[in-house]
Amino acid sequence: MEKTDKITDETIKQHVLHKAHTRGHANHGWLESYHTFSFANYQNRERMNFGVLRVLNDDRVSQGMGFGKHPHDNMEIISIPLEGDLEHQDSMGNTTIIKEGDIQAMSAGTGIFHSEYNKNKDQLVKFLQIWIYPNKKNVAPRYDQVTLDLKDRHNKLQQILSPNPEDEGVWIHQDAWFHIGKFDNDFSASYELKKPGNGIYAFILKGDFTIGNIELNERDGLGIRDTNLIEITANSANAEILLMEIPMQL
Repeated sequence: MEKTDKITDETIKQHVLHKAHTRGHANHGWLESYHTFSFANYQNRERMNFGVLRVLNDDRVSQGMGFGKHPHDNMEIISIPLEGDLEHQDSMGNTTIIKEGDIQAMSAGTGIFHSEYNKNKDQLVKFLQIWIYPNKKNVAPRYDQVTLDLKDRHNKLQQILSPNPEDEGVWIHQDAWFHIGKFDNDFSASYELKKPGNGIYAFILKGDFTIGNIELNERDGLGIRDTNLIEITANSANAEILLMEIPMQL
């Protein structure tokens, strides 16, 4: 299929729409998690990944609870806190707190152990856990965390991740770029992909959006291939969107 300048009704037929209610769901009491892609006990052959995007988990962790120490290797792991304070510890010696406005990335590489706990005793922690396949295997494990100004995403797309250490946001071992935007009702913006052959996965954090002619609601996801440009319009006040540009080849 030839690349198009924007998503239309015709091209969207070639792409993937994940409505929020179709995601996998797990409730462990202390943890409630929604899985866009196959994860743990949720296994769906049609939802193994979108390009190098392997995991998109929407997690809620109860007060004082969390994930004990557990291992990872050869994966780029990104955490995006949405509410509350998440305490992180790892085998590289890092102990830190991440909260809304912070972005955390880890290159698991040859292997790491880490734990994550809700630091608060009086509120939930809500965060996204995202796994990206790396473009290099067996790298030295590394940790990256930044705090961004939330005002810089009002009616524009704020970059939160890239392949370049000198760019805004965190960086990972992959030709990927993440942006978050928070828009007023009826505000429109466009996003031009940075690398030919990449795709883009849009995830609605809050409110309602239209991408091309496709209406999306809170926690819906849309994976788009074979386009150079997408156009997004907010259909509600304080609508918030995460755009993940990623390679389509593993």
